[in-house]
Amino acid sequence: MIRQVPNLLTCLNLLCGCFSIIFIFSDNIDAAASMVLACLMFDFLDGFTARLLSAGSALGKELDSLADMVSFGLVPGLLGSKLCLSSPPFSLNAPDLQTLVIGHFPLIITLASAIRLARFNLDTRQTDSFIGVPTPAITILMIGLCLTVEHDRFSLTPVILNPWFVCGLSMVIAWLLNCDLRMIALKFKSFSWSANQWQYLLIFSSAACFVLLGFTGIPACILLYVFISLISGKPSNQPKENPIQNEIRS
Repeated sequence: MIRQVPNLLTCLNLLCGCFSIIFIFSDNIDAAASMVLACLMFDFLDGFTARLLSAGSALGKELDSLADMVSFGLVPGLLGSKLCLSSPPFSLNAPDLQTLVIGHFPLIITLASAIRLARFNLDTRQTDSFIGVPTPAITILMIGLCLTVEHDRFSLTPVILNPWFVCGLSMVIAWLLNCDLRMIALKFKSFSWSANQWQYLLIFSSAACFVLLGFTGIPACILLYVFISLISGKPSNQPKENPIQNEIRS
């Protein structure tokens, strides 16, 4: 029974993702953000407990990806659509075909997330680092933008609530999810500075951003993540996917 604990935590991740979607449709971004935070916690704990209990399995790996597809695939796409549809060109006019197409264009994030998660299950390179920006980071970015609009200290709402900005950002995100750039993973095998200097730099700089900028610091943290990952090393040039391996939950 104890070997099912990681799968239970994965299901809690999925459940919180479903609640986050409900809150997005209810225009309760603060509650949606709290559910995203819970998703991140359960997503960390399921992998941690699987390694701790030696309970990794092919079922757990597939279940983890299915849960992530909701929590970190569908949720950021819907958040992007909410930003588009809340912008003055659409919110102040009657719905039409343009609203339907452009307003929901950010769902390209959801499609790109599905491709990334499918590739991740087959890719043996992503044990100590990620290839492409991981889906949880994108979800943090999108919820950070929505929280910035809800609690705007720096008058950034006119920039964020611009459908062309959101659509352009969505295309960049879709590329970042599936690009061949090596990204830092917060997986510590030891706590020494020399072995984890880039991870510590990311943690400390992100904490400083949040303290200084509040909710606006959340998207800034993701920009820092990409920047620090780029300067920390080169993209991986190891052999690509092997569908036979990587049977253990990452």
